[in-house]
Amino acid sequence: MNTADIIPGASDAQIATWLQTRLGEALGAANGEVAITIPGGSTPFPILAELARLGLDWSRIAVWPGDDRVVPEDHPASNVGRIRAALEPLGARVVALEEGLAPPHFALAWLGMGTDGHIASLFPNTDPQADDPQPLRRLVPDPLPPEAPFARLSLTMPALLDSDALVFVIRGAEKQALFEAALAGEHDLPVARLLHAAHQPVTCFT
Repeated sequence: MNTADIIPGASDAQIATWLQTRLGEALGAANGEVAITIPGGSTPFPILAELARLGLDWSRIAVWPGDDRVVPEDHPASNVGRIRAALEPLGARVVALEEGLAPPHFALAWLGMGTDGHIASLFPNTDPQADDPQPLRRLVPDPLPPEAPFARLSLTMPALLDSDALVFVIRGAEKQALFEAALAGEHDLPVARLLHAAHQPVTCFT
């Protein structure tokens, strides 16, 4: 993979409309439940608020965090706690990450990216590999981010790549340049490794 559909200047509402179309297509093609994985952090939740207004059948959607901090669900740093609060009232089935879980095939893997090139909690120090034999790992970033100094549970690259499409939401010129350099093969950070191994369409909203 060395190409992606990069959509600059997208608003939260525009991204939500894109997601609604994509998920509607996945639901239309499936007989039962479809699964998606979404990121934590601050970026997804305004988009999810817009998406909640667009009439998806959330009762047929299982939502997995791409990663989570190893904290109780009622902790402010818990990704799954925030995702539950946003999507369970709509009828979604929200799955908490636990060691030993087997992730499903995802209709959509939605990812963010850090300024160090990490995706999910696959930080550079964890040396993530596209052929990792485990779909989910407990990991410790090094250095620990001061705003979230916790061990993590994260889907690995094979789990994220077991999806019909990858979508990134990346804000800021610095991150966009890093993403474009990853596409061009100019570094070997985790995002570049994922993109190099990707076989599905990749969309990046900036």
